[in-house]
Amino acid sequence: MAKKKKTEAVSFVPAEVTDTPITEILETNYMPYAMSVIVSRAIPEIDGLKPSHRKLLYSMYKMGLMTGAKAKSAKVVGQTMMLNPHGDAAIYETLVRLTTGRESLLHPLVESKGSFGKQYSDMAYAASRYTECKLAPICEEFFDGIDRDAVDFTDNFDGTMKEPVLLPVSFPNILVSPNNGIAVGMTSRICSFNLAEICDATALYLKKGSVTVTELLELLKAPDFPTGGALLYDRAKLEEIYSTGNGTVRVRSKWHVDGNHIEITEIPYTTTVEKIKDSITKLVKDGKFKEISDIRDETDINGLKLTIDVKRGADTDKLMAGLCRSTPLEDTFGCNFNVLVGGVPHVLGVPQILEEWSAFRVECLRRTYIFDLAKKSDKLHLLYGLRKILLDIDRAISIIRGTSSEKDVVPNLMSGFGIDKVQAEFVADIRLRNLNREYILNRTEEIGDLEKAIEDLKALIASERKIRDVIIGQLAEIKKKYGIPRKTEIIMPDDAAAVISEPEVPDYPCVLFVTRDGYFKKCLPASLRGSDVQKYKEGDSLLFTQETTNRAEVLFFTSAAQVYKAHMYDFDDVKASSLGDYIPAKLGFEEGERLIAAHAMQDFSGYFTVFYENGKAVRFPAETYKTVNNRRRLTAALFSGSVAVGIFRSGDSKREYLVLSSASRALLVKEKQITDKATRSASGASVMTLKKGQTVVSVTVYDETVRRLEKESRYRKSNLPSTGGLFEDDDPDFNQMRLI
Repeated sequence: MAKKKKTEAVSFVPAEVTDTPITEILETNYMPYAMSVIVSRAIPEIDGLKPSHRKLLYSMYKMGLMTGAKAKSAKVVGQTMMLNPHGDAAIYETLVRLTTGRESLLHPLVESKGSFGKQYSDMAYAASRYTECKLAPICEEFFDGIDRDAVDFTDNFDGTMKEPVLLPVSFPNILVSPNNGIAVGMTSRICSFNLAEICDATALYLKKGSVTVTELLELLKAPDFPTGGALLYDRAKLEEIYSTGNGTVRVRSKWHVDGNHIEITEIPYTTTVEKIKDSITKLVKDGKFKEISDIRDETDINGLKLTIDVKRGADTDKLMAGLCRSTPLEDTFGCNFNVLVGGVPHVLGVPQILEEWSAFRVECLRRTYIFDLAKKSDKLHLLYGLRKILLDIDRAISIIRGTSSEKDVVPNLMSGFGIDKVQAEFVADIRLRNLNREYILNRTEEIGDLEKAIEDLKALIASERKIRDVIIGQLAEIKKKYGIPRKTEIIMPDDAAAVISEPEVPDYPCVLFVTRDGYFKKCLPASLRGSDVQKYKEGDSLLFTQETTNRAEVLFFTSAAQVYKAHMYDFDDVKASSLGDYIPAKLGFEEGERLIAAHAMQDFSGYFTVFYENGKAVRFPAETYKTVNNRRRLTAALFSGSVAVGIFRSGDSKREYLVLSSASRALLVKEKQITDKATRSASGASVMTLKKGQTVVSVTVYDETVRRLEKESRYRKSNLPSTGGLFEDDDPDFNQMRLI
């Protein structure tokens, strides 16, 4: 039997532990990453392109795909990886968005063949080995002068190639192609505008040297989206977007009614047909829209079409108004014109963007003119030398034939005709068959044209005004060549035929009741005066009640730190003897999520004060729950590190709260002593110190009712040991109590 080998004990030397300040780690590790994402990935430059777009287009340009047949997308992706060291999937996804088949851009930059999905659909695109592409004709405007020193070039990631820092695009593509990027600590979201309108607005700026928002609105009516739709015109909001670069616009779907069918053919740019269909289907299942009998996605090769079948006699205008209010059929586009200028991010208004682009384009043209001037000057210099040869061709031939050494040919021509070395080299390199009078005369006839062209170039280089006039002419040609009608219709506020008014919702007083098990009742005050008594499920009890109105918005707070939003009119009026609606099922709570509080909001003034199981409390503005669009669920609505046990709305700091722990300890807290925070997800500060395993079990408002009970000796004051929390025993503004 073989002997077992003896295993030697391996000694491990522990790694050295070094103390490094967190600020140093952030500076050396995190900051380079953050800057890389901001400058080299997520934020577009003044040419309207992110680095990934620019590298892709330049690779296709160098592959000769500006003309000729299409190439396999996989080949294009492979070539782009020489400039863009990312995975092929990321590069191909960038390519997909730029294609004509995707319809993500008003003016696609890549002509495509194959299935690339659609902007308005969640449909997947085909693999790169099945599709083909080439540059679209409009890309000629992206590479105007790139081979004539229009822009700077830099090394690629491994120093084996050169790539352009920017592309010398000859129109403000930054405002024509929509862009969306999320960097570190900042974002960028730029809507698209109509190319013809942008060309007119830019030409006006170049002529005047400046342009006001009012003047812009006369030419640049509003954003224009590739998916069409109808933009609800709001001049004040557009002025805000144009002047600051921030703001929102509302876009509504377009549809037409055909008998008992409603056919939706255009939707907002920010949503998809699947999201709209799923949203409507859920509302129908919940019994919100009983007029709908069926909904079908009939999108085909001819384009988008979502068909809604309605029951006979249904009011389609009222139905669509309700759907626009409750689904993504009407959606907002939030603008944040964050652009890199000189490698630094700036949030710019439209006039500032036009100013920066104009300066960039003027410099591109000046550089090309300087390049052309140098080339023409060199050529003219050679022709001047050739013209001197014309005076005596035979002598030039005899000098060359009579020179015994090749290296003496150029010096002999220089001394024989009084020309410099460059001119002599040019003459010496002329083929023997071209050393005749006709050839030399034809070449020297170019001298006059060259001299005039050089003078014109010098005048252009010296005058920014003349360069601007050239750009204006180029913009007029681009508008004529590539301009298309608006896709997004503009609905003016006074156009009563186009604007759908929201259905009238009756407003009347009502009372809401919420139980601990999650049941919700909306009762009329008159019904509460009758003989009916409040009925609850066995083992259930009242959690919260509030007097409000039918139009109030209701916030439902859950144990998963989420808030679900609804309106009082979403619920039917019921009697007190009814159990009511089960909120987790009606609003679609996630598994294990339970209701912990509810509040009806007629406005979003005041504050919310929240107590958590871990003994912490925080106060923040109620306005943090206000949303512009009709969102049904808000995530990160509370601090997620502990479950909330008490959520109260207040308008001042005079209220007091009685906090009870699982150890039967009680604490009286004044609201003015609770930490104020600006964000709803803040954890706040500790108001009750708890031992291991202890939690806060309930919080109630210490109002006159509690004071009365205290006087009736149901409570007894007691000096407890210090809690070690935010407040101490000797604080005169603070009382501590023990429940008997």
